[in-house]
Amino acid sequence: MRVLGIEGTAWAASAAVYDSTAETVSIFTDEYQPESGGIHPREAAEHMREAIPEVVGRARDSTDEIDVVAFSRGPGLGPCLRIVGTAGRALAGTLDVPLVGVNHMLAHLEIGRHRSGFDAPVCLNASGANAHILGYHNGRYRVLGETMDTGVGNAIDKFTRHVGWSHPGGPKVEAAAADGEYADLPYVVKGMDFSFSGIMSAAKEAYDDGVAIEDVCFSLQETIFAMLAEVSERALSLTGADELVLGGGVGQNGRLRDMLETMCAARGASFYAPEPRFLRDNAGMIAVLGAKMAAAGDDIPIEESRVRPNFRPDEVPVTWRTGSDRRPTETTSAVTDDPQRGAEATVEIDDGNVIKTRVPKAYRHPQLDERLRRERTRAEARVTSDARRLGVSTPALRDIDEREPRIVFEHVGTADLRDDPTEAQVRDVGRLLATLHAADIVHGDPTTRNVRVGNRTWLIDFGLAYYSEAIEDHAMDLHVFSQSIAGTASTPDPLLGAFEESYRDAGDPAVIDQLRTIEGRGRYQS
Repeated sequence: MRVLGIEGTAWAASAAVYDSTAETVSIFTDEYQPESGGIHPREAAEHMREAIPEVVGRARDSTDEIDVVAFSRGPGLGPCLRIVGTAGRALAGTLDVPLVGVNHMLAHLEIGRHRSGFDAPVCLNASGANAHILGYHNGRYRVLGETMDTGVGNAIDKFTRHVGWSHPGGPKVEAAAADGEYADLPYVVKGMDFSFSGIMSAAKEAYDDGVAIEDVCFSLQETIFAMLAEVSERALSLTGADELVLGGGVGQNGRLRDMLETMCAARGASFYAPEPRFLRDNAGMIAVLGAKMAAAGDDIPIEESRVRPNFRPDEVPVTWRTGSDRRPTETTSAVTDDPQRGAEATVEIDDGNVIKTRVPKAYRHPQLDERLRRERTRAEARVTSDARRLGVSTPALRDIDEREPRIVFEHVGTADLRDDPTEAQVRDVGRLLATLHAADIVHGDPTTRNVRVGNRTWLIDFGLAYYSEAIEDHAMDLHVFSQSIAGTASTPDPLLGAFEESYRDAGDPAVIDQLRTIEGRGRYQS
């Protein structure tokens, strides 16, 4: 099968031919380069209008046969997508071949899975306007974690525009960072979600206050990429996967790849980053996923092929994959003498106690790593005790050693909620979170791995907890829990309904309303 793919979500006008028999991909790209600032939608569309016919012509000249036309259907800038959609429809109609509309973000994932040969990887997408963690479950790619504000590349570009550097800013930050030293910047991880707005504001202020540009760039990379590596490790831990693929243009950064490779090596997981031409926006990945979709019968009638600027990856039925979901392999369910490794710590069960040690993370800068491990151990001890005094089911604190840092709790429960959640258990979680929020406590990481079950339901691992009366922060707790249910449970919908009903009955209904706002922010913009 020979597939002609067309990509044009924002800045790259690209066409490619993929030959599935010879396993070759030829890519032809004309990049939009703004004269100043970031991407201007009108200018990008004008570039796309001129460049798409040219790159498609070059692709057609490279082959004497085309069996399928695939185009990037979304997410992306609407004016750019409409030009690409029109080109795809016209070409498929002229050649009388099937037309396939590809989700741009899933193409970033699938090109890594295709070229690595991995079976069931977790994917970190790190691109200009997007940043999220995806895992395959129940016939779809589920969003396990995502940015709460802006994409990782756009965040970096906001800083570089502030200092007067031209687009794209990422390569310039990477070059400057080579001569920099570390300085503290905000580090914001909420479960497997993360935020870049605070760190960007702090970086701009540091530059304005006279901190050397090399030091700001170095610290930006160390902080932002450590956040992405951490949430990737959390996703591996939650799902039990042992494969990670990287997608997106920011993945061309060597420091990010080094961090992810180091993190995976420490876990015994495999890591794969495609070659640069498949990381940045390109039509090759559109053609490769288009071939898989066409083989599965996912072509669409031309009259139904409208573009979708806010096309989320979890909206796509994944028909081209076979095999069952990967079941979690990590567990602390059984009482055992063997240390278990989670995302943040090693856990050892000894005589009814859980000994939790936050081990150093080699991928993080030593100063940042030491700060996070001590802060989180201190927060876990303090907030666990506060929650327990409220009547929330938590393990009793037995000992703490901030030098290691190590913390000892009583061992509770017989399994993680992740293993086999029930409606009664998720109702318990709804009530427990409502009790915390009424006292202005935010758990910070209420995934199904951080809920223990048995003859009752316990909340554990308050290392990311903090105090806040903001409805947004309370709703983020619900968002984190809902994502972990959707990403691990066999039948998530009844569980999510029971969880929200329980929270609404016991807590502030306005938090549920804010949860809907969080879910509908449309962060998948290209």
